[in-house]
Amino acid sequence: MARQDAWPTLETFRHAWFILLGYFMPQFSYKARRRSGEVVTGMLEVADRSAALMQIERLGLFPVAIEAAKGSAAARAEPAADRRVSTSAMLPPALREFLYRKRKPKLQELATFTQQLSNLLNSGMPLTVALNSMTHLESKGISPEVSKQLKQDVMEGKGLSDAMAKQRHIFSDLYVNMVRAGEQSGALVEVLKRLSQHYERFAEVQQKFVSALIYPAVVACVGVAIIFFFMTYMLPKFISIFEGMNVPLPATTQFLIAISKMFGTYWWLMGLVALALVVLFKRYQSSDVGRRAIDSWKMRAPVLGKVIKLNLYGQFARTLATLLENGVPVLTALKITEEIIPNRVLKDAIAKTREEVTDGKTIAQPLARSKNFPQLMIDLLKIGEETGDVPGALRNVADAYENELTIALRVMTNLIEPAMIIVMAVGVGFLLLSVLSAMFAITSNISR
Repeated sequence: MARQDAWPTLETFRHAWFILLGYFMPQFSYKARRRSGEVVTGMLEVADRSAALMQIERLGLFPVAIEAAKGSAAARAEPAADRRVSTSAMLPPALREFLYRKRKPKLQELATFTQQLSNLLNSGMPLTVALNSMTHLESKGISPEVSKQLKQDVMEGKGLSDAMAKQRHIFSDLYVNMVRAGEQSGALVEVLKRLSQHYERFAEVQQKFVSALIYPAVVACVGVAIIFFFMTYMLPKFISIFEGMNVPLPATTQFLIAISKMFGTYWWLMGLVALALVVLFKRYQSSDVGRRAIDSWKMRAPVLGKVIKLNLYGQFARTLATLLENGVPVLTALKITEEIIPNRVLKDAIAKTREEVTDGKTIAQPLARSKNFPQLMIDLLKIGEETGDVPGALRNVADAYENELTIALRVMTNLIEPAMIIVMAVGVGFLLLSVLSAMFAITSNISR
């Protein structure tokens, strides 16, 4: 009987098998959310991160984080992968940035991409399946490689926001933080819908700017082309006629001939001067003092200044409202808004506001003290803070300024169009007057 006990039993083999399986089979700990928002954690024994992700989605959960369990085969394999250094990382930063620089998508292109992803997820597709479908959908401005990379990162256990954070040329801090807030709250589909609407609104405002400037730009180009053609082709022929007549020419004609000869003889010098002025202006604009001075002048400029201010106020209110209503903390939302606003004067005001909000103050008070934001915005913000609906108040502010911006753009266009026509008419008229007055002087001299 004692001899039989010395042999291993079936239960002993089974126990040893599970010990070996736990050592060689990768184990992953995960954190996920149910559709209700409840956080769920657990452990999986699967071949790799992709399999772990598929298993979590098969359970009807939304994965938030997947990590290799300590001591498992996956954890032992990760350091070797971490030691790998890509070829691009070995290049100097400036050269790497130049070689791998990519075009940023337009606002409408980003809105379309976001809407497509939102529709796929809303139909019940798991995230990886939706990203795989995105590689086959036509998204102008965003290549299928973007979706492929996102899918690969998500299958390796990263959150969608972390995967998007790796592609900063496509997804801004605003986009990444809102997606992260959607992941944490379990409302990713709703957040993507709001993001799509956000970018569509900004694309619409941008289109209004472009439409308002098309006609004046066309008029300016045609006028400059006419003047250039006259000065370089027609006027030299008239000059040869005038010089052969030995007739005193009017002052306007002499002035025009002097300009033509200066352009013909010293064109290279004028080009160098123009280039030097552009370089000096760019250097001044890149400095803090110059950027602040130029941005301040833009806001005070007649007609154009009002359009710029309305656009900035609407952009500030819309961005901050979108971030706050999706659960992004106030300080983080102010920081992202500060980075998005292109005007240095408003950037400084938002930064000062963020410092004072850290001390426990409301948003409206420091914004009012900066004296760079209109009273309407301050009053509506105060009401929003009193009622506990700051995002709603900011949305009302954004709607008001975007509607006012539409009217201001129409007024600006109505003023610019006749102004451009008058300027071009004066320029062309001066050329014709100079030539015709010289012709009259010659004919009157011949008649004598």
